[in-house]
Amino acid sequence: MLKLFFRYSKGYRFRAVMASLTIALEVVFEVLIPFVLKDVINEGIFGEGGMQLVVEKGLLMIALACISLLCGVLSGWFGVSASTGFATNLRQAIFHKIQDFSFANIDKFSTASLVTRSTTDVTNLQQTFMMGTRMLIRSPMMLVASTIMAATISGDTSVIFAVTLPIMAVFMGLVAIKTYPRFKRMFEKYDTMNRQVQESLIAVRIVKAFVREDYEYQRYAFRADEVRDANVKAEKLLVLSGPMANLILYGSIIATCLVAGNHIIAGDMLVGDMSSFISYIAQILTSVMMITMIFVNIVMSRASAARIMELLTEEIDITDDKADPNLKVPDGSISFQNVSFSYSKDGGNLTLRNINIDIKSGETIGIIGGTGSSKTTFVQLIPRLYDVYDGIVKVGGRDVREYTLKNIRDAVSMVLQKNVLFSGTIEENLRWGDMEADHDEIVSACESAQASGFISEFPDGYDTELGQGGVNVSGGQKQRLCIARALLKHPKIIILDDSTSAVDTATDKKIRDAFKNELSGITTIIIAQRITSVMDADRIIVMHDGEINAIGTHDELMKTSDIYKEVFSSQQKGVA
Repeated sequence: MLKLFFRYSKGYRFRAVMASLTIALEVVFEVLIPFVLKDVINEGIFGEGGMQLVVEKGLLMIALACISLLCGVLSGWFGVSASTGFATNLRQAIFHKIQDFSFANIDKFSTASLVTRSTTDVTNLQQTFMMGTRMLIRSPMMLVASTIMAATISGDTSVIFAVTLPIMAVFMGLVAIKTYPRFKRMFEKYDTMNRQVQESLIAVRIVKAFVREDYEYQRYAFRADEVRDANVKAEKLLVLSGPMANLILYGSIIATCLVAGNHIIAGDMLVGDMSSFISYIAQILTSVMMITMIFVNIVMSRASAARIMELLTEEIDITDDKADPNLKVPDGSISFQNVSFSYSKDGGNLTLRNINIDIKSGETIGIIGGTGSSKTTFVQLIPRLYDVYDGIVKVGGRDVREYTLKNIRDAVSMVLQKNVLFSGTIEENLRWGDMEADHDEIVSACESAQASGFISEFPDGYDTELGQGGVNVSGGQKQRLCIARALLKHPKIIILDDSTSAVDTATDKKIRDAFKNELSGITTIIIAQRITSVMDADRIIVMHDGEINAIGTHDELMKTSDIYKEVFSSQQKGVA
């Protein structure tokens, strides 16, 4: 936690130091007030000082209180500024780290967990950072200073605190050891609950279409109950901290009153000394209460810090550290040489096995296969969204690992199975393909993707605002916008992963015809469920159970591949 605080407080360390310094000054002036009060009572009220001394000492107490208040206000400002700056730096570091994650890294943590770590966990650390710069300085300093001042008034009476405070420290340490793993499990339950919320919101239309609101509510209620139960279990030990602190300190007050009372009766202590001593007891009590709160926050934040450190220290699965930054992709040729792949990275349960194929630059390749045949995994190896377990994938005659991630991915344009659009205008979404593209290029790409027609029907045209995820366009429209965005990259290779499944066959044919006319020289890979979408390809790959079952043209496969013939026959029956 201390490493996190130091590393990501850069730019705000001066404010953090000032927060600590001003809170220390607040304590100094606040601790002096009861000491002055002692003289007011002893000398002004019961002594010979009279009203003049009461006024003088009273004005001094007011001045001390005002200075203490000013220092407290400044400390609050510096503390808030430093803690929010720290949280900003930490969130930026987390987001930057996530942007470098490969698909495998993201699979390991899950989206919901990444969101929780970026929000709830960072907020916990932000609160602890602010407490660390202010209350973690104020409370122990107040405790020590008040104890010292109390000792100057009555040394033997203050010995009570020397006995009771170590007992409390040992108790707090034992509680921390026991509660940390419980809070860690609680945050895991938070991840699960957030994943549930995320799924329900993303699929809200499906939920409503199937009238499953009650079912989703029950699922969420179950997850929320899990979080509550985990929280209660974690807090069970912590709630003992307050009563224990009260028991020890109120016991100390009773003991103090007994001892001090005997001193007053014996004439060894004045009434003003007793009043001042009780004021210091109140300060000590308040300090211990605040230390208890800080202690609870630190225990919770320790779990949050561990989760954030796990994320920040995660080894990036795919890097380009050994790549040549000057190496550019010369053409769209692709070669798979004895390629095998496993999501588990240990060679067990291979998703792809012994893939061998050479694709010429400019060739159009169709890929057909049943669900689970690893078609998507096959194409994701080309731009290094995943790395091979065994074998080599070459693009432009070179191992893809020799290129930087930017250079290889700039050369490969991919329309994923799940079409994603972002909040903003249609044009802003399309410019993801090329930020420098002019309007004519954007229109041309949309015409090729058969998207210009429906865009022109919107009142604002290309300036139409899209909701989050493109909720205000249909599935087919979303697919065509994603294809247009991919075309704007002017890639060496374009991959369409079942990206025309939501458009009608006539529109699908127009898109394929446009590709033939305008993408000559660009290697095109089309994954499809409909054979009509790939039957005009130069070659078609038939995949089955993670292996290449057959390769050939439509006519060749109709003669040699039983799987292809069966799929074609079933689809023709569907048409009939």
